[in-house]
Amino acid sequence: MDAGSPRRLASARAATLLLGAALAVGSCGGAASPTPSPGPTGTPEPAACVAAPAPPADLEGWTIAPAEPTVFPVIVNSGGSLTCGPSRLLFTFLDGENLPVGRPDRSASVALFNLGRDGATPTQTVNGTFAWGIENERGFYVAAVTFPEAGEWGAEFATAVNDAAAEKIRVRFEVKASSPVVQVGEPAPTTDTPTAASVGGDLARISTDTDPDPAFYETSVKDAIAAHEPFVLVFATPKFCASAQCGPTLDRVKSIAAAYPDVTFINVEPYVLEFRDGSLQPVLDTSIDPPTLTPAGPTVAWGLLSEPWVFVVDGAGFVTGSFEGVIADSELRAAIDAVR
Repeated sequence: MDAGSPRRLASARAATLLLGAALAVGSCGGAASPTPSPGPTGTPEPAACVAAPAPPADLEGWTIAPAEPTVFPVIVNSGGSLTCGPSRLLFTFLDGENLPVGRPDRSASVALFNLGRDGATPTQTVNGTFAWGIENERGFYVAAVTFPEAGEWGAEFATAVNDAAAEKIRVRFEVKASSPVVQVGEPAPTTDTPTAASVGGDLARISTDTDPDPAFYETSVKDAIAAHEPFVLVFATPKFCASAQCGPTLDRVKSIAAAYPDVTFINVEPYVLEFRDGSLQPVLDTSIDPPTLTPAGPTVAWGLLSEPWVFVVDGAGFVTGSFEGVIADSELRAAIDAVR
């Protein structure tokens, strides 16, 4: 059965690339930003977003590539998920046959241009940190960037294998003024997510993980917030994931959870599923042609644009970490350490 995706999740093109090669081209960016003021728990609040002027269509240096590249950058973030303020840019590279070529010996950096202001001078240049999405099969790069404004941006990716000369490839993209996804610094939605207790201890009724960790189904998001427990929330469906990434992401989080017994971990299936014939089966949204999987209530409440997605929430109930798609062990550990 085609896993599909809910109405608000990634596009069909995104799902195709996620399954077949890497992930879909979406938004990306980076720049210097005003320092936001502290939120109620010391968490930065997003700064007000303004839009830069539209750049000319024939902006010098951003119309015709100087040479045919041998690799092509793919920005993995869902369209509309990156906005003003600090952002997490996730990208990789494909070769001419659409095969992923991200790997530990391939360096990657990105220079970012606010094209509505200055197409010649980068606002920020950041090295990408490598992370396996699927071990020894699909590699990605993570870069912490910041957008001061919405509008059209440019990214100049530089990449090389070992000591070879770096190849530079430019991409134009759009930064949105806002996103439906719950942002870092915002309160976590008090969603009443399923627990083992709600299904008589039968985890097969609430998880498609073939080897579920019972600890991930002991506490609902609502109860964790009420108890002022820091928690890690993983939206992932190993069986029906449109990106073929949910299983590896959930396994990565599970492997780290044992080191943090004082932190609550919660796994939620992002789609509406029903238990029949001994296993969870999808409930399709037949109002869409062709029908797709129906997003579950928590998925809508958290504004997800794709899956998998990992959030870290502090004891005061504020989101302190948001990770779309692929997450590096170092990223997750740092985010958890910050809320303990």
